[in-house]
Amino acid sequence: MIKYQHILVVMDPTADTHPALHRAVAVAGLQQQAAITLFMPIYDFSYEMTSMLSSTERDEMREGVLQGRKEWLQGILDPYLGGSIHFDIKVVWHSRPFEAIIQQVVDAQHDLVIKSSHKHSAIQTFIFTPTDWHLLRKCPCPVLLVKEQQWPLGGNVLAAVNCAADDKEQIALNNKIIGESAEVARLLGAELHLVNAYPNTPVNMALELPDFDPNAYNAAVKRHHEKALFECAERFSLDHSVLHLEEGLPEEVIPKCANLINASLVILGTVGRTGLSAALLGNTAEQVVDKLGCDILVMRADD
Repeated sequence: MIKYQHILVVMDPTADTHPALHRAVAVAGLQQQAAITLFMPIYDFSYEMTSMLSSTERDEMREGVLQGRKEWLQGILDPYLGGSIHFDIKVVWHSRPFEAIIQQVVDAQHDLVIKSSHKHSAIQTFIFTPTDWHLLRKCPCPVLLVKEQQWPLGGNVLAAVNCAADDKEQIALNNKIIGESAEVARLLGAELHLVNAYPNTPVNMALELPDFDPNAYNAAVKRHHEKALFECAERFSLDHSVLHLEEGLPEEVIPKCANLINASLVILGTVGRTGLSAALLGNTAEQVVDKLGCDILVMRADD
């Protein structure tokens, strides 16, 4: 994470604690000349409905709200001042938080977004796509979603990869994930683990093809993924003891493996699927977020 020197921290005005800020300070402390921007998009529809006021008076009311939030953030920031980290505060009036965050990333060229993550109920997720999900799909830089758990020295970092993929974009993304994970593990004095999920035997094939042997098919698929995982590990000088090859869906395998090794951070990639395909298929990253009790760093392929 030594390359993350221009960090955007999304602040929650309703929260009593701010683990995203704590994590940003920890990341910035690992390097020199790091800058952190505390960012808060706010909006109150009631200020737009004050028809008895003039537009000038409404603007003054909004400015008063923005200034109050800036002063509140300054109070939160005061204990962190005095070190080598440069801090900025920015509060904007915007009705769609994820759009404001992404616009800030683009305008200021941030290289990492850090945000606290909260549980979403199934009905909320289905009707109102959470800001977290929008960021995972559309944010142009890596996104670190922070839970309450700390990063202990000497812990475990889990990198989720798809080593059996043969397209150039996925191969490049695998290399990016493992390279980043290795650097984070080194900085934390942690051990790096790799997890690769491989698919279950298709039930329809077993039913429709009388000569189909599901056990032989499953063994062949496992050998293919195992060989690819070992080759991937050898390129990065990783011992076979830290490799985890599991049958099943990635969104089930990754949280299970993270719990098994008590991972403090999970790093994975996303295809950034949007639109109808996102509604029907989803993205592995966003399906994993609510199942993990640790932090998750989501990276996009270079394009």
